[in-house]
Amino acid sequence: MFAEVDRHFQALFTRMFGGGRAHLAFVGSDDPLLAGLEIYAEPPGKKLATLSLLSGGEQALTALSLIFAVFRCNPAPVCVLDEVDAPLDDANVERFCTLLADMAGDTGTRFLVVTHNHLTMARMDRLYGVTMQERGVSRLLSVDLGTARDYAEPPRIAAE
Repeated sequence: MFAEVDRHFQALFTRMFGGGRAHLAFVGSDDPLLAGLEIYAEPPGKKLATLSLLSGGEQALTALSLIFAVFRCNPAPVCVLDEVDAPLDDANVERFCTLLADMAGDTGTRFLVVTHNHLTMARMDRLYGVTMQERGVSRLLSVDLGTARDYAEPPRIAAE
């Protein structure tokens, strides 16, 4: 199982960074139950380093690569991701959203993403929010973006 997670992690890391390489290793013991896990990453143009030496955005992309590597091996029906896109720039948010869509299609997992990022929200199927029209009265709001797009786009008339 560890070798399979590592294989998926390597592939996903390269995909998320558009290059580079990474791998997982047990440290401190030959017994997997007693060993620690070290994450080695080499983003494009950088030297091989441990996770703690990477920038916040690089750490987030590396961690997402590891989370999704585990999901590739053992998918769950639901996954909650809370503000995982916060340290990412716009290009990396796009990569994250593309990977998320692919993972949902490949594994059947339903992802619930808590975010304030407008790019992430624009790529989702449904948005939930809380609004307060009156002081002290909160109301749950739900928007199906597919239906909203249908209302926003004018109907197309076929050319004769």
